[in-house]
Order: sequence, then structure tokens, then C-alpha cells
Amino acid sequence: MQTPFIQNYQLNVIKKQADFLLKTMRSVADRKVLATVRETAVMNVIEAFDDLTAEQKSLLEQLSTYEATHDLEKYLEQLDAYVIPFPKVSLKQIQKLFPKAKKLKTPNLEVIDYTHTTYLRWTDIATNRLYIVYPHQDRLVGIEGQITSMNKKGFCMFCNRHRELGFFNVKIKASGSPDNIASVGQYICIDHEECNHSIADTAPLEKFISSVGK
Repeated sequence: MQTPFIQNYQLNVIKKQADFLLKTMRSVADRKVLATVRETAVMNVIEAFDDLTAEQKSLLEQLSTYEATHDLEKYLEQLDAYVIPFPKVSLKQIQKLFPKAKKLKTPNLEVIDYTHTTYLRWTDIATNRLYIVYPHQDRLVGIEGQITSMNKKGFCMFCNRHRELGFFNVKIKASGSPDNIASVGQYICIDHEECNHSIADTAPLEKFISSVGK
């Protein structure tokens, strides 16, 4: 087996294109239309990657070769073996990322699905504090802030899907006096698993990380 080369968010792109392809196959009989949709699906997948070897590209192009639903689903399952998992972190690493958090509540690291995680996230329900860990610019960064349920649906800033939202508010040091405090807020998914299974581009997440000075 070749070296894993697919990030979770790229796998989500592949799954989205596969879903589009499945829906088209169920509703369209015109072979020319199907051929165009297959070609477009593969093109959209390839564009999600910066560099691919010939072998890697060939594997991704297989997406367009399947006729039966179960064969396509089996192909997607097999791609898990090529996914680069989220880097496993220890409790000590997490504690170092949030040194100011008193009585930091940490997640159960044993049950995390690292294969399908783009960013690690958990909430301290008692305080409504949301914690995010993300590998950014070759290092792990930690972000914490207040999460408030909006009790409504909208588009998540991280995954751009229509979901139940929460408002994530992060306090940062403002310019001038060290006592000046500002805040940066965004609407994001309440359900972190749905978000990780939907995110298809890390640019918005990384932009947010940069905006809070991480």
C-alpha cells in the first residue's frame, strides 16, 4: 500500500463528489450526461490536491469508473487506508496549549476518530467553553472561547454547510495597553462531528486561527 496522502477534508471532497455522482446515476439515463458528470467529479477531486504522483492520481480517478452504488461505497471505504490521520495528542500536550485554563476539562482521547478529524474540538458543558486544537504551520495551536447555542440553522464558517449553529467568541489582546481586550467571533457548527465530516477546505478555519493571533 502506498503512503497515505489524503487529508480528512480532501476525503470529504471525494465523498461529496461521489454522492453527487450517485444521485446523477439514479436520475439520469443519458450516457453523455453521465460521462460529463463523471469527468467533472474527478476534476473537482483532483483540484483539492496540490501535488499528486501518477499512482495517487490514478487512484482518485477510479471514482469515475464505478457503475454500481455498492462498488462506489466500497471504494470510499478503501480510501480510509490512504488518509493522513489527525496527529495524536497527549493530555500533557493539551494542557500546555491551554496553560491559563483552570480545571481544564479534557476530551477522552481514546475514543477520537483521528482518521476523520480535521480539527480536534470539545466543549466543557459546565462553562460553555469550547476548545480547539489544530496543526497549523507545523505546530499544534490551541484556541479557547465561549460557545453559545443560537437555536437556529445557518452556514458554519468552518465547513460552509447549513447546520445548527453556535456563536464562538474568542477574547484576544488588543493593540495598545496590555489591558485592552478585544474579541473575535464566528458562527460554527454546534456538532463537531458533523463539521469534521463536512469540512472540505481548511482556509476559513486557518483564517480564523490567524485572526486570533495563533
